[in-house]
Amino acid sequence: MKISTSGALALMALAAPAAAQDTAVAGIPILGTDADDCRPGAKATAVLVTVIGFKDRDGRLRVQYYPDEKKDYLGSGRYIRRQEMPVTQAGDMQVCLTLPAPGSYVMVALHDRNSDGKLNVFSDGIGFSNNPRIPLGKPKLEKTRFAAGRGLTRLDVVLNYMQGLSPRPIKRD
Repeated sequence: MKISTSGALALMALAAPAAAQDTAVAGIPILGTDADDCRPGAKATAVLVTVIGFKDRDGRLRVQYYPDEKKDYLGSGRYIRRQEMPVTQAGDMQVCLTLPAPGSYVMVALHDRNSDGKLNVFSDGIGFSNNPRIPLGKPKLEKTRFAAGRGLTRLDVVLNYMQGLSPRPIKRD
């Protein structure tokens, strides 16, 4: 069967929206090794985290979640799953993480601006599920937990950077 050039272009145009829909939500690529679990039609229990409010495009983004238990809350090495990647050149970032089961968890996003693998409270950005106001210490567990059901849960996390004496989101003009 022979297809004309215009016919081939029409077929490509029909196929393009489906391909684009599989690789992005709201025009933002889905990142991370679990990305397939957040695409349309996926059957996994997963969370799609949109990280918002980058101060700049330096360094790496780390997104990880913890069980909803006081003894594990933000404890070193106590997270359940983590995704880490270079910060993209522009815009918000969407990261997919699979969950072991529906339930309550705490999500944390870290913009590690110098890529040293550590939180520097004076330069790095940090955000939590539910976007609580961040004190000079860690926010209370009760303010950061989120509930995930079966299938896909969507979550926005706003980054906070130290400004003056307190961490808060970057204001854009």
